[in-house]
Amino acid sequence: MTAKKKCCKDKPRCKKCPVVLKRLADAGCAERIDLRHYEVDKKKLKKKVLKKARER
Repeated sequence: MTAKKKCCKDKPRCKKCPVVLKRLADAGCAERIDLRHYEVDKKKLKKKVLKKARER
């Protein structure tokens, strides 16, 4: 998944927001490939984890 260039700072944040993808990587649900590209593991990604990453 490719992150957007800039965070929109909406509430809740969108799924392609770089902040959300960074939080998912810290939680172990995504792996950072390079600066803007992440590989999201669909098996580890649960709805609760995604919701928490988008809310904060």
